[in-house]
Amino acid sequence: MNLKGKDIISIKDFSKKEINSILKFSKKMIPYAKGEKFTNILQGKVLSTLFFEPSTRTRLSFESSMNRLGGRVIGFADPISTSQKKGESLSDTIRMADSYSDVIVIRHPQEGAARLAAEFSEGPVLNAGDGAGRHPTQCLLDLFTILTEKKAIENNNVVLLGDLKYGRTVHSLAYALALYGAELTFVSPNSLKMPKEVSEECKDLGVEPKYTSNLEKAIKDADVLYVTRIQRERFPDAEEYNRVVGIYKIDNELLKYANDDLIIMHPLPRVTEIDPEVDKTKHAVYFKQAFNGVPVRMALLSSVLGGEL
Repeated sequence: MNLKGKDIISIKDFSKKEINSILKFSKKMIPYAKGEKFTNILQGKVLSTLFFEPSTRTRLSFESSMNRLGGRVIGFADPISTSQKKGESLSDTIRMADSYSDVIVIRHPQEGAARLAAEFSEGPVLNAGDGAGRHPTQCLLDLFTILTEKKAIENNNVVLLGDLKYGRTVHSLAYALALYGAELTFVSPNSLKMPKEVSEECKDLGVEPKYTSNLEKAIKDADVLYVTRIQRERFPDAEEYNRVVGIYKIDNELLKYANDDLIIMHPLPRVTEIDPEVDKTKHAVYFKQAFNGVPVRMALLSSVLGGEL
């Protein structure tokens, strides 16, 4: 696999073979991500992190990844402190960041912003989330988590729960899971159903998703429960948000219906959708999932910049 110089905008840009290679490389990165081994394969390289939306895990894990690889990080976490406030266009911001660094990571509220950024950058651009669109690096770390915890991605019944309409993480993950032939069940209120185009992508890959609003029923046969937050910031109507917030909650009472080996994932942050009592159960892997962002993003940064262990 040769990803040197490649933009990472959508999980659909990768073949299954390429995804498998990334996951294999990510496993090699675990001791480096934990600080048990050390490398400077990206010494002299600079990463620009351009976050036009709030982020904790994605931004910090990218910064940790670059530092663990011996590189440097510049960038911003709040567009208020940038020349965007003076009216600078996104394309000009990208041109400047490209001239100061070797790779750009961008998060932006507008769907399609990352692909636009890639048009104006000579160096590789990595999409860290574009509006309600796609989040390919989150998808890769999600696949890595399933592979690590369940020993395989295929043959799992994966329940995607919550905000499936606006949730960019589940848009990417549904496609990728269908690529592997996993069984998919979409659980959401009717107003937050998975977009038709995502469902059609799954069908084109040979997977017919199941739809339900009944979580108790869906969880009985689930191998993986992927929970998402109802995202207040994505709703154009506050009343619509208030009607659905808190509609699902994962707690120990619900888990009585679950398989013994069920794993519970969440891209985080959570609000009220997972009770903290679940954290102590063997089902909870969402904090491991968050850590997995470091080895996976180390593998991606190394690959696009030509670094080799």
